Amino acid sequence: MADNAIRLRVNGQQLAVHAAPDTPLLYILRNDAGLISAHFGCGLGQCGACTVHINGEAVRSCMRPLSSVKPTDEIVTLEGLGTQETPHPLQTAFIEEQAIQCGYCANGMIMQAAAFLTTNPAPTESQIKEALANNLCRCGSHLRIVRAIKRASETQVRRP
Repeated sequence: MADNAIRLRVNGQQLAVHAAPDTPLLYILRNDAGLISAHFGCGLGQCGACTVHINGEAVRSCMRPLSSVKPTDEIVTLEGLGTQETPHPLQTAFIEEQAIQCGYCANGMIMQAAAFLTTNPAPTESQIKEALANNLCRCGSHLRIVRAIKRASETQVRRP
């Protein structure tokens, strides 16, 4: 019997899953890989809670069918962005600015911001707000989130 597993690369590790091709990537990450940072929010790709990176691009994993992901694609979740020992500058900045109230949107905000900062490493406050326009936060932490992203951008710029 042939192995018909679908192979993925998630946070630098190989993952083989048996699932229908139309299964949302979000379900694979949470249920098969045990990576729970990406959240199910709206299920329509409109809130951003499920954001992950595929080859450095921020994507809504709730809307990305498994069949659209190639074995060579590099999928990165919040768990793969940084570690407790060496957190990503955004993770550090979110903690320092106390930018998380309920925490539900934090994954999407951080992952969207990380992709954004690779293309705009020294953004203005206005550019940060524009980059996050499609990420929803219901608790009202927006000002702290923007400050955290600005702080992270300044930290990254100072890095050698």
